[in-house]
Amino acid sequence: MNSSACTRVPNAQARRLFLQKHGLCAAPKGPGKGEDLSSVIDGLGFVQVDSINTVARAHHMILAARRPAYKEKFLKHQLERDRLLFEHWTHDASVVPMAFFPHWRLRFKRDRDWLIGRWRNWRRNGFEEKFEAVRKKIEQHGPVTSATVGEEEQRSSGGWWDWHPSKTALEFLWRTGELAVCGRNGFQKVYDLTERVIPASHLDVRFDAEETIDWAARSALERLGFATSGEIAAFWDLITPQEAKSWCQAALARAEIAEAEIECDDGSLRKVFAFPASLETLDTLPDPPARVRILSPFDPALRDRKRTERLFGFSYRIEIFVPEAKRQYGYYVFPVLEKDRLIGRIDMKALRAEDRLQVRAFWPEKGVRMSKGRLARLEAELGRMARFAGCSDIGYDAGWLRDK
Repeated sequence: MNSSACTRVPNAQARRLFLQKHGLCAAPKGPGKGEDLSSVIDGLGFVQVDSINTVARAHHMILAARRPAYKEKFLKHQLERDRLLFEHWTHDASVVPMAFFPHWRLRFKRDRDWLIGRWRNWRRNGFEEKFEAVRKKIEQHGPVTSATVGEEEQRSSGGWWDWHPSKTALEFLWRTGELAVCGRNGFQKVYDLTERVIPASHLDVRFDAEETIDWAARSALERLGFATSGEIAAFWDLITPQEAKSWCQAALARAEIAEAEIECDDGSLRKVFAFPASLETLDTLPDPPARVRILSPFDPALRDRKRTERLFGFSYRIEIFVPEAKRQYGYYVFPVLEKDRLIGRIDMKALRAEDRLQVRAFWPEKGVRMSKGRLARLEAELGRMARFAGCSDIGYDAGWLRDK
């Protein structure tokens, strides 16, 4: 990039643009269902799905942070009844607006090519024949789960390369677009033939690779506000870094995008691309609301941990797989946002059998003073979290308010 042609964006404006693009710069209000919920998910691009239910599952917390009126059944309706969303991979398992489904055909093809290249062991174990058998079974008898399709087969505790043949078949057929997730039993995926799940208005649409590359890069940059080519590629994880880089070069040459320098929290500058229209909004971006919001660790605004640290000076690590004695904070600790600042992290758990949200600890970030007003805002958010988790009471461990 030619830095002399770059727009320099102060850190405060960069934070606000980023939060505005992620639905966190406006007051959290709205019904959180129907068209309103669709607009939230479309604006984000996807919502990551995760099984951990310490307070509520990640996908529900992501939506509730933007729409406090949201209820879990609203997402289920859009996925399973109205077919407005489909479930597949971005950087991880996610729910995605159904209108984007045709672009996932590029991923299906690439996943097929990659997975077939790793079939040597599968062929020796009869997996190839199992794929067709599983598809036939679903075609004739309807939707299945991994538990029901492979009841007679030996199970493994290893990764998906070690799963029983029928479960591997399900994952292969799903990853390559022949099956789709039509619902969940609890958190277990239910699979059916893609043509019985995806509405024909989306199933019959086709794009070539270049069209999908252009869509993926363009839509990622729009939702990020500003990004490097690598960050653009990583957003959907549909296209390669080289494809994203080539798109940026071509779009820059056509003056469709512009160069910019983003000021990081530590004062350093990072070169990025942005749409001119996004840069033109910098002076008119609203102040984020003063209320405190507790975010899921998998919130789209926090997905890129390095970006979060550069922009907000907030270093975050999931410690689920860290031995308890070596954890700095806790098993599953939630980032806490106030205005445009990540002010700390909180360890809490919904003890549903006791009808209580138990707060174990809150660690403020360096330089954050827990004034009476800030503490009151945090406690108000904990009240909202308790109600969302179905708890009528809040408990606090002794010494829960920690010094940094």
